[in-house]
Amino acid sequence: MGSLASLNELENGFSNNVNPLDPEEFRRQGHMIIDFLADYYQNIDKYPVLSQVEPGYLPKRLPTTAPYVAEPVEAILQDVQQHIIPGITHWQSPNYFAYFPSSGSVAGFLGEMLSTGFNVVGFNWISSPAATELESIVMDWLGQMLDLPREFLFSGNGGGVLQGTTCEAILCTVTAARDRMFLKVGRENIGKLVVYASDQTHSALAKAAKIAGIDPKNFRAIRTRRSAAFGLSPESLRHAISTDVKAGLIPLYLCATIGTTSTTAVDPLIPLCDVAKEYGMWVHVDAAYAGSACICPEFRHFIDGVEGADSFSLNAHKWFFTTLDCCCMWVKDPSSLIKSLSTNPEYLRNKATDSKQVVDYKDWQITLSRRFRAMKLWLVMRSYGVANLRNFLRSHVKMAKRFEELVITDDRFEIIVPRYFAMVCFRISPSALQFRDNEDNNARTNEFNKKLLETINAAGHIYVTHAQVDEIYMIRFAIGASLTEDKHVIMAWKVIQETVDAMLNNV
Repeated sequence: MGSLASLNELENGFSNNVNPLDPEEFRRQGHMIIDFLADYYQNIDKYPVLSQVEPGYLPKRLPTTAPYVAEPVEAILQDVQQHIIPGITHWQSPNYFAYFPSSGSVAGFLGEMLSTGFNVVGFNWISSPAATELESIVMDWLGQMLDLPREFLFSGNGGGVLQGTTCEAILCTVTAARDRMFLKVGRENIGKLVVYASDQTHSALAKAAKIAGIDPKNFRAIRTRRSAAFGLSPESLRHAISTDVKAGLIPLYLCATIGTTSTTAVDPLIPLCDVAKEYGMWVHVDAAYAGSACICPEFRHFIDGVEGADSFSLNAHKWFFTTLDCCCMWVKDPSSLIKSLSTNPEYLRNKATDSKQVVDYKDWQITLSRRFRAMKLWLVMRSYGVANLRNFLRSHVKMAKRFEELVITDDRFEIIVPRYFAMVCFRISPSALQFRDNEDNNARTNEFNKKLLETINAAGHIYVTHAQVDEIYMIRFAIGASLTEDKHVIMAWKVIQETVDAMLNNV
């Protein structure tokens, strides 16, 4: 009993001395964190871009139980430096060219700080009016920057919402499309609904369709071809739909992509929307990566035809200098979302909602709780302005064009697909490997390029990733990290060339 009493006294002593939200301690520790991160960004190019640790490294370094006694932030930051940073793949490194970018900015980071600092849970208007109204404002701002049709804006009876990711945006729109179709054909026909996309469409669509109850057998990944730069053919779509209709199935949803993950392929919106319209289908345009570039007039043509779509989304956290997570989604008919996703329990009822004069964003998304994402997007747009944002994007495209030219000048390499934005897809060509027999040269070329990628990434100087299309294994070089400059691109090309030289000497 004595020891238990002593333990209780000890705990009471701690609780009386610590306020978890003390303003002055927040100020002191906040300055330390900002300094820590500023030093991190200043020295980020000194770290291996791809983490070099092995699976299970961290449990060997950290205790097996949480600390009983509070630890100072200084000790925690020391552990971050010694144990966490070695296990980080540095997405903000200027030598990061993998996947798609997760571009950061001072404004995006500070907006995230404000959002987190206020820590509001803005599920409906009354829970934080500013969070709701600012979101509606910035979504109209960005929609105007993209020159979206007025029907997608609040000013034109449409509207925009900030989701976490494209996966959420697609799930919301598939669900809305499903329920809209139920009004025509009845819920009992859910097994006949069919979802369409190209074989280059992000896997998020297949996952969303499955969650929404669409039979996996009714998911159509229509084959694309290299001769068409892997864009979805309207003729192929029409053929797939007509075949399904003849079989008694019901076309439901088309996802067209602007900037696919593997190759940044662009689906032709105008003819695809025309086909979908004939069958009363919902069309969603996934511009997660490339949509940001369309604020530049010279890239806007890639989304020509968006007026024929029902919804459109892009990820501001990819290439719009806004920290994760921030997916911007617009719909022409918000009521379709609301009918599918709304819940109205008594404990959330209030006069503002009952007046139907406000937006309750809980009814535009899967979850109830939501973050104040609009704050960081607002800071990004205000801090840089349209002119600077366009120039940031153009600088990345210019660097990608420079890299593409370097690849072309070395006849050992070949460009696999056209470069539309800031990603170059290339490989070492079969001719450079000088195979002397009649074995499967493509398979051996793929194996060489796979080994090339692994060797490059293991060295840690740069980080690149791959894709495989039309049985061709290729390296994707995606520029978009905010700290990347010409010198980093030139250095990356030198690393690639030197690695190839060494490997060819050992063939």
